[in-house]
Amino acid sequence: MKNIAILGSTGSIGLSTLAIVRTHPEKFSVKVLAARRNAQKLFEQASEFHPDFVCLYEPEGAEELKRKLRPLGIKVLTGTEGLLAASRYRPVEEVVFALVGAVGLLPIFEAIRAGKAVAIANKEPLVVAGDLVIKESRKHKVPIFPIDSEHSALWQCLEGRSPESIKKLILTSSGGPFHKRKGSFRSIKLSQALKHPKWKMGPKITIDSATLMNKGLEVIEASHLFQMPAHKIEVLVHREAIIHGMIEFVDGSHLAHLGITDMRLPIQYALSYPDRLMNHLPTLDFVQLHRLHFEKPDVRRFPCLELGYEASRVGRSMPAVLNAANEVAVGRFLENKINFLGIPKLIEKVMKRHQVIQNPCLEDLLQADEWARKEAEKL
Repeated sequence: MKNIAILGSTGSIGLSTLAIVRTHPEKFSVKVLAARRNAQKLFEQASEFHPDFVCLYEPEGAEELKRKLRPLGIKVLTGTEGLLAASRYRPVEEVVFALVGAVGLLPIFEAIRAGKAVAIANKEPLVVAGDLVIKESRKHKVPIFPIDSEHSALWQCLEGRSPESIKKLILTSSGGPFHKRKGSFRSIKLSQALKHPKWKMGPKITIDSATLMNKGLEVIEASHLFQMPAHKIEVLVHREAIIHGMIEFVDGSHLAHLGITDMRLPIQYALSYPDRLMNHLPTLDFVQLHRLHFEKPDVRRFPCLELGYEASRVGRSMPAVLNAANEVAVGRFLENKINFLGIPKLIEKVMKRHQVIQNPCLEDLLQADEWARKEAEKL
């Protein structure tokens, strides 16, 4: 039985992870649960899975949670220290990172240094400090398992392949809710942007999907995970969302990963690797597929994708700035304080104002993140 910790247990990835544990109670034991602020949901999860302790990142509601969990003998921690404790907890073998934003950056380093396998769903740590994360994982001989459906697809296609045999990586995108929208994006409403055609996700990543920033971030993430320069990573719009990733070999042949649009598939593989487990999910019916479509994304209408490529090309501290500015911009859009077109405009302005830091350490990247947030707020 594998002991796991789930950081971000009340979000969509966390809920899917716990669904897998329910399906395979003989395979996985939940030792730690952590959430940002949903104390009630965290209480319900703790009552069901009986972890050794939980972490409520934002302290509001922590005292009430402590009172409710005391009869069960479950401790409650808070803040960054709580997340760090969850990441290094000795009985845990694998930590699932599903926290939104850069808050998961320090806990990932803590888990790696403690020798834990890392299953990562949130893009930000690898975007902000991908070089350092990969370097640290190699130093401590700790595996990093991608949970993102696209990166999991590439990981599975690349297993056992020599880097010299790969010509390029191909990430697919559903295109989001506005792929075929005619006319200006200026009048796009928040309610429209939150309606993703294929995936059910949290609000931040759903907006990233609408702007295609999620693909910009995924290009940076894939570049770090698979040690491939951005110009060898292609993004294709694939509306059916059946093929999640492909690789092209130097001889011109391709290998693709196909599957239903359900995050439980990549999560389960990250938990069970190198084994594959049975589940009760529906499978693809190839007879019903009829046809698959592919097209190049329109970077003029979706400039966030090109901003992602630019940040990857520049490297160093620029991806951290891109990520931080995007978090602020998406936050303001979710609060109806800027319009949809204001998201890429704000990010680009912050990027142009940034003085790139050469050979940044983790502290440099955290400072760049803080600077970019303040600059975005000011703008």
